[in-house]
Amino acid sequence: MKKTQILWLASALTGVVVAGCSKPAVQQASTTQTPAASASEPEVKGIGLNMANLDRSVSPCEDFNLFANGGWLKANPIPASESRWGSFNELADNNNKTLRSVVDAAVRVNNASKGSSTQLVGDFYAAGMDSAAIEQAGLTPLKPELDRINAVKDRAYLLQTMAHLKTIGRGGVFGFYVGQDDKNSTQYIVNITQSGLGLPDRDYYTKTDARSQSVRQEYQKHVANMFQLLGDNAATAQKNAAKVMELETRLAKASMTRVEQRDPHATYNKMTVAQLQKLAPNFNWPTLLKNLNTASAKEVIVAQPNFLKEANTMLASVPVSDWKTYLRWHLARTSAAYLPQAFVQESFNFNSKFLSGAKEMQPRWKRVLRMTDATIGEALGQEYVEKAFSPEAKAKALEMVNNLRAAFQEHVKNLDWMSDATKQQALNKLNAFAVKIGYPDKWETYEGLSVSRTSYLQNVLNASRWAYLDNVNKLGKPVNRAEWGMTPPTVNAYYNPSMNEIVFPAGILQPPFFDPKADDAVNYGGMGAVIGHELTHGFDDQGSQYDPEGNLRDWWTAEDKARFKERTNLVDRQYSAMQPLDSVFVNGKLTMGENIADIGGLNIAFTALQKAIANKNVGKIDGFTPEQRFFLAWAQIWRTNATESFLRQQVLTDPHSPASFRINGPLSNMPQFYKAFGCGPGNKMYRPEAERVHIW
Repeated sequence: MKKTQILWLASALTGVVVAGCSKPAVQQASTTQTPAASASEPEVKGIGLNMANLDRSVSPCEDFNLFANGGWLKANPIPASESRWGSFNELADNNNKTLRSVVDAAVRVNNASKGSSTQLVGDFYAAGMDSAAIEQAGLTPLKPELDRINAVKDRAYLLQTMAHLKTIGRGGVFGFYVGQDDKNSTQYIVNITQSGLGLPDRDYYTKTDARSQSVRQEYQKHVANMFQLLGDNAATAQKNAAKVMELETRLAKASMTRVEQRDPHATYNKMTVAQLQKLAPNFNWPTLLKNLNTASAKEVIVAQPNFLKEANTMLASVPVSDWKTYLRWHLARTSAAYLPQAFVQESFNFNSKFLSGAKEMQPRWKRVLRMTDATIGEALGQEYVEKAFSPEAKAKALEMVNNLRAAFQEHVKNLDWMSDATKQQALNKLNAFAVKIGYPDKWETYEGLSVSRTSYLQNVLNASRWAYLDNVNKLGKPVNRAEWGMTPPTVNAYYNPSMNEIVFPAGILQPPFFDPKADDAVNYGGMGAVIGHELTHGFDDQGSQYDPEGNLRDWWTAEDKARFKERTNLVDRQYSAMQPLDSVFVNGKLTMGENIADIGGLNIAFTALQKAIANKNVGKIDGFTPEQRFFLAWAQIWRTNATESFLRQQVLTDPHSPASFRINGPLSNMPQFYKAFGCGPGNKMYRPEAERVHIW
């Protein structure tokens, strides 16, 4: 899902939300800022917030992240196997306990019917855990693909091989998938995007600072090491690595930046197959589309035409032998995790240890469990949901969504910067939001997918091909609005503008984000703000360009659009001044959408909380008012420690700001926060009214 706005990123390379490393000086909090129960009233103990997480030596008005999470940050150093550690990781670990019981039970079933969820899950996981068999097999499972590449003699066979590798998920020069047409969301269309890099972002190839140069040097060593594992001698491996770097650098220089890709109009270049062939004739698109199982395509969307032009030029000018080297590398790179330990270790050494700062590998069971979820997550998710997500929890979550939507409606109606005409359009879109909670109404059966206990890599290749065909077979069919872009156990959430939907898997609808036993303030400051975040994505700088039906269409008056732009520019200025490390700043333009969603989501959730407790006599719990507990809950769901390497990579590649700024940034724009903790001029968390962001 190219446009989906997610709560955080769960990639081994790009990462999630992290705590800032440069911390303001600790200051003593005043008694009015760190409330406690008076001697005359007994303290009520609450559920959902851990008071040991606080650092009461820090004023909430100076650094709320340290006030709310300082105790936790000191007591929870990053585990050696991780590059960052926070509440998302803690919840994922807790979910893993449930998931492991599911896979262990499935593995013990020897006579499960072929194609059943139990058979798929049990055999996939068992094959992945059989490290002895993987070591014994060596490169044998990869040999058919290596032989295929080795047999390439001309460009026609090269293109055929590129297409084949694409169908089994082993990389390629360009990205290729079938998705909704941005300007006609009722139809599917082929999308072609820039791709082909082994480093996390094109900037790693183009920036000239010392860190980027170091990354390139280490990357080239890593590529050479991988070629040696494939059987090349040292000299040949180094020569091949240099060739890979040369080709990828050319592709990187032709690639759009992440900020440029945030403009959906810039990446919407619809054309006929004949026009595509004229744009990049060396690809022989009619034949290539046939080999990609999309021969029926009449039109395509090319996200980055200039990239495709350069790839087209390279296809003619770069020798076939060099392309074979490039394909061997990407086959090895994308298969390393399922090969013998030497490949796994080499991939870890560069991607996790060098780039992200992890010290040691995660245990094998966690890695195989994650891959099981990634490939057959709805088969795995059925048992997870039965164990971890009750119908009552689903009903409570839906009630919260409805309350947040009602609060958002109220905010739109009361906006002082938007005309009535645009307000009505915004309300129409808000009312059209589809909501998915917990798990799909109809489970994916993975019909036709072959999984056995014989070969882990073969299972992965089979699953990749199944997923690819499942995607491209959508072409020409009605849009499936029931499908999910995340699996049920996922600790995440997303907004999809083409579907105009918000989606909350069961995996995130757990403590500390959501607990039916906790007080309203904790649930609205946690899951309520997450719901508000996803709702606001429909109206951030990208989502606001899509209409209620999910089409890229301008529904704003010119005057309102200009006022909106003024406010988003302020978001950019605020966050671009935030500095997680010395000489490292947040990219306010890259993180724009997530920052808008954080600020808007928290404001909307606060309004929803006020409505939820309006007719209740709610006193202090754990010594804090409901409003204070709301903000503490927000801070504690984003608590995170992170390595310096992870932070550097996050700032370069991740559309989410580091965690400390996700906590403090929105609060510094909220007078409700100032009132709750007695903050005012002179405090670091306080902004003068003219400098505050107010959009939604």
